[in-house]
Amino acid sequence: MARVTVKSLWKRYGDTVVLENINLDFAAHEFVTIVGASGCGKTTFLRILLGMEQPTRGKLLIDGKLVPPEPGPDRGIVFQRYSLFPHLTVLGNLILGLELRRSRLLGRLFGARRREAAVRAEGILEKVGLAGARDKYPAQLSGGMQQRLSIAQSVICEPRILLLDEPFGALDPGITADMHKLILDLWAANAMTIFMVTHDLKEGFELGTRLLVFDKVRHDPQAPEAYGAKVTYDIPLRRAKNRGQQQTLVTVDEVAPATGMATGTA
Repeated sequence: MARVTVKSLWKRYGDTVVLENINLDFAAHEFVTIVGASGCGKTTFLRILLGMEQPTRGKLLIDGKLVPPEPGPDRGIVFQRYSLFPHLTVLGNLILGLELRRSRLLGRLFGARRREAAVRAEGILEKVGLAGARDKYPAQLSGGMQQRLSIAQSVICEPRILLLDEPFGALDPGITADMHKLILDLWAANAMTIFMVTHDLKEGFELGTRLLVFDKVRHDPQAPEAYGAKVTYDIPLRRAKNRGQQQTLVTVDEVAPATGMATGTA
C-alpha cells in the first residue's frame, strides 16, 4: 500500500494558475473521492499523481519519494473513455498488461510464464464478471463490460495507487450501481490507495473514505487566470460496519454551495 504526501504543490500553464498551494497527507489504503466545478484542476491533480504532469512548485511524494516524471506500473488509471486494444480479445487485453510489465524488452511472454499470466488474467475476469466474454473483442462488449475490462486492465498489474477519472460518468444508473460494488470489492481485496474524480457528489460520498472539494477561493476580474484551485473541504467519511453502507460526517447540502453541484442528502 502507498502513503501519499502533497507539499505546497502549485501547477501553472504559462500565465494560468490551475492549482495553488495544495497540502495533503493520505494514509495507505484510503479511498479518496474528488469533486469540484469543471476546470478546477481535479484531472490535473490526477495527472500529477500519475506522472504525466510535473508540479510547477512543491512536491508530491509516495512513501517519502518523489513521484517519478513518468507513469509506472505502481500507478494504474481508468478513464471515462475506455483505453482498450480493439485488435485483442478480452483475455488478450489483460495478458498484454502482464507481458509489458514482466518482459519489457520483448513485450511477450512464452511457455510457462504465458500460461501463468493467462491463469491470472482469467482469475481477474472472474472477479469482474467477464469470464464468459474472454474470447470476445472490445467492439462486441457493452459499455459497462468495456469499463469492467478497463478496470481489470489496471488492477491486474497490482498497482499500489489506482486513479479513476470519472470512470462511471457515461454509464446507465443500473450499470453504475454494479460498477460501484465492483470497485469497492476490488479495493477491499487489494492493497490499493484509490483517488477518484467524479462530478456526482452523491457518488463521492457513497464510495469514498475521504472526500476532497477543489474550488477557487480567490478571484480577480482583471486577471481571471491569476489564481488556482485549492482544497476547500477535506471531509473524512466513515463506513457503517454492519450494513456495508456509507455514513458521513456531514450532509451533501453542506458541501454543495462550494461546488455548484446539485444538492441532496448523503
